[in-house]
Amino acid sequence: MTSLMRLIKIEDTENIKPFNCGNDDLNGFLLEDARFYREKLIANTFIMEDDDETIAFFSLLNDKISQTTIDKNYWRKLRKAFPHRKHLGSYPAVKIGRLGVATSHRGEGIGTDIISAVKQMLINRQSVSATRFLTVDAYLSAVPFYERNGFHPLINQPCEDTLPMYFDLIQLIE
Repeated sequence: MTSLMRLIKIEDTENIKPFNCGNDDLNGFLLEDARFYREKLIANTFIMEDDDETIAFFSLLNDKISQTTIDKNYWRKLRKAFPHRKHLGSYPAVKIGRLGVATSHRGEGIGTDIISAVKQMLINRQSVSATRFLTVDAYLSAVPFYERNGFHPLINQPCEDTLPMYFDLIQLIE
């Protein structure tokens, strides 16, 4: 019998259960840096766990999409979503800073479930702080995953080992 999974904020647990997603950078962030980022109000980390292990985690932080950080063609396309008089130099976003799923749970759809939950979380909290976009600096190996979840590139060429991507939340409410 499998135990129930629960989603908790990192500050609501004293001990993080064992976790390995196969990426030392992501493992290290969860185990060594996530609490510091929370204490300094930089990012909020959420943990999905069962009785025995950490199944997945993700971190969210504030972001923006601005003309200075996006290719011109993508910027023009993005701005077409807004009436001319509403064009701004940047638009509010929330970034998925980190997202990892334990290797023992890959292929179960947990990453997609997390992305869907984050999108819904942001839509439901629009009365507190409005945000138009969900962004991520996707590892190149994860780009197909984010594309399947509706994300689009912000630039033509990747930056070293990541590709900045976005999802327009307005499509969930229109």
